[in-house]
Amino acid sequence: MTAKTFRGGAHPPEQKDRSSGLAVERLRDVKQVVIPVNQHFGAPLQPLVKVGDYVKRGQKIADADGRMTVPVHASLAGIVKKIEPRTQSNNLDGPCIIIEAKQPEPVDGVVESTDDFMPPLDPFVCSKEEALARIRAAGIVGMGGAGFPTHVKLAPSKPISYVIANGAECEPYLTIDERTMIERPEDVVEGVAITMKIVNAPEGIIAVEENKMHAIPLLEKAIASSPRTRAGMKIRVQLLKTKYPQGGEKMLITAITGKEVPSGGLPMDVGCVVQNIGTLCAMVEAFRDGKPLIERGLTITGGACTKPANVIAPIGTPVADIIAAGLTAVDDEALRRIIYGGPMMGVAVPNYAIPVQKNTSGVLFMNEEEAVHYEEETCIRCGRCMRACPIRISPALLAVSVETGDYKEAEKIGLLDCIECGSCSFVCPAHRHLVQKFRVGKQILRTIKQKEAQNAR
Repeated sequence: MTAKTFRGGAHPPEQKDRSSGLAVERLRDVKQVVIPVNQHFGAPLQPLVKVGDYVKRGQKIADADGRMTVPVHASLAGIVKKIEPRTQSNNLDGPCIIIEAKQPEPVDGVVESTDDFMPPLDPFVCSKEEALARIRAAGIVGMGGAGFPTHVKLAPSKPISYVIANGAECEPYLTIDERTMIERPEDVVEGVAITMKIVNAPEGIIAVEENKMHAIPLLEKAIASSPRTRAGMKIRVQLLKTKYPQGGEKMLITAITGKEVPSGGLPMDVGCVVQNIGTLCAMVEAFRDGKPLIERGLTITGGACTKPANVIAPIGTPVADIIAAGLTAVDDEALRRIIYGGPMMGVAVPNYAIPVQKNTSGVLFMNEEEAVHYEEETCIRCGRCMRACPIRISPALLAVSVETGDYKEAEKIGLLDCIECGSCSFVCPAHRHLVQKFRVGKQILRTIKQKEAQNAR
């Protein structure tokens, strides 16, 4: 099998050997969860419960009207103790529903079930509208990091030729998608088939990087034994070169199909839908078991992590509780930085009392060597950032435009096309904080455009 890739990118140290061989463990006997009300890319939600209410596991506790919304569900059966702002993984305070575990009182000696799941639904028999409604009702969003509502992604306005399962997991350290493909290959294949059915795509592709080739035989066996492929569905595995950011939607599409998503466009513009491995498995559970997205897998690792782990934890679990349960361990004396997500695109946070969210793919505990901070130096015009940029813009020129406040020029160069992957910062010999400048610049440019639109009304 020929390994495909895209132009540009970088090769940061993989650091996956710490956790890649560790089976996924499930966190049990959780006493309390802190569930952020807003965990998706879209309109804000409103709580549907109040302090003192008893809620079941899987019960909807927050929702709102609107296409770009998905509900949030209780990941624990118990009492709503508080509804208040708490710091979340984006370092902002947002409303959270705090639930304390409590078993219901028995009635006539019988203890009522603590789960409130939906009835099973066959995605290959129900209508497309029913399938999309189920995905939204289950609160499913993209679990690779963006948190985009899955029911919106699976309702494209253009024909789809390929469903791509994103098993690249190109971020260093993270291995939860790799372990999922190894331990649940049948669910991965079933998730691809469900997606193909919903978007009416003729072909499904499971994309796997070379450093995870050991997962390919398991996936191919699952494909061969799947009743969907036996019934005629076309699903295959595609090998990719190990390179960052191979797992970016646009990079993945270009590598596999040779097509390029246009500036300002979406994958559907080139006939593709890309789904994260965790998202696919969550969809399978939503149809097969009626289970909402109330838990997720994540990798906990890093140089200051003395016991790395791949774990499944209820949404809203503070990582401190995972440590307290003994599934992982941290050397507090060696700890210098905590990152939610991967080291390239993740966010540094102040402590590990912050809860796991639907898009938390990992938590890294970094030591001094990993968390080294470099002072910026003067750009030497070497061009390395331009060669590394996967979307082929000029980070060096873009930085000049942002630093001088020329946002019209920055937009022309491609500021809004930047995917904030950090490849430019990684390869820069002058240690320029390029991606940080672009993140701030994009926020300023969007604010300018919003004001211009308001003034034009």
